[in-house]
Amino acid sequence: MRAVLAAPPPTLLVITKAPVPGRVKTRLTPHFTPEQAADLAAAALEDTLHTLSAVPAGQRLLVLDGEPGAWLPAGWQVVPQRGGGLDERLAAAFAAAARLAPGAPALLVGMDTPQVGAAVLAEPLSAARRAGVDAWYGPAADGGFWALGLARPTAALARRLLVDVPMSTPGTGAALLDRLGAAGLVVEGLPELTDVDTVGDARLVAAQAPDGRFAACLRAVERAAEKAR
Repeated sequence: MRAVLAAPPPTLLVITKAPVPGRVKTRLTPHFTPEQAADLAAAALEDTLHTLSAVPAGQRLLVLDGEPGAWLPAGWQVVPQRGGGLDERLAAAFAAAARLAPGAPALLVGMDTPQVGAAVLAEPLSAARRAGVDAWYGPAADGGFWALGLARPTAALARRLLVDVPMSTPGTGAALLDRLGAAGLVVEGLPELTDVDTVGDARLVAAQAPDGRFAACLRAVERAAEKAR
C-alpha cells in the first residue's frame, strides 16, 4: 500500500500538428476541402485533449508542430516538436517527459483517435495497476499504434525503442513490439482503435463516439460537402 501511495502520477503527452488547412488530414481530401479536413482535425484534437484532461496525471504535455489555438484547454503545457522524422520526434517527446517529470511514467497518444475514453487510459495507468508493467501499447487497426507508454522513460531508452522504426506503414506496430520485446520490457496491451486517416475511418470513429466534437463536426462537413456537389 505504501508503494502505491508513493507512486508518481503519470505524464500524459499528445503529439500533433496544429490543425492548419493543407497540413493535416490530407487523406480526407478531395472528398472534403482542406479547410474542412482541418476542422475535423481540430475537433479530433479537442476531443483527445479534453478526454486526457479527465485522466489523473501529474503533467500534461502537448508536443506541437505549429502554434496553439483556442482549441487548447487549460492545464496543458506546450512543448515544441524536436527532431527530424516521426521516429525521432516521438523519442524526443519521451525525453522531454523524462526531463520535466523525472521518475514518472509517461504515456503518449496522437490526435487520430478521438473516440478513446478516459477510463481506457486511467485504469491501466493507476498506481495499483502499474506494478510489474514496463510499457503500455495501443495497437491501431491499420497496423500502426495509437498509444505508447513507458513506466521509466529516459531519452536513451526512447531512442533505442523508436529511432529507425519505420513509421506510417502496416508493419509499424509489429516493429515497435519487436523493439519492446528485445528490450525485455513487460508490455500491457491497450484496446485496438481505428485511426482517422480516410473518410471511411472518420465515419466509423464518429459512429463509435457520436456525442463528441469530432462526430458533430463530421456531420456538419458532410452536409456542407453534399450541398457543394
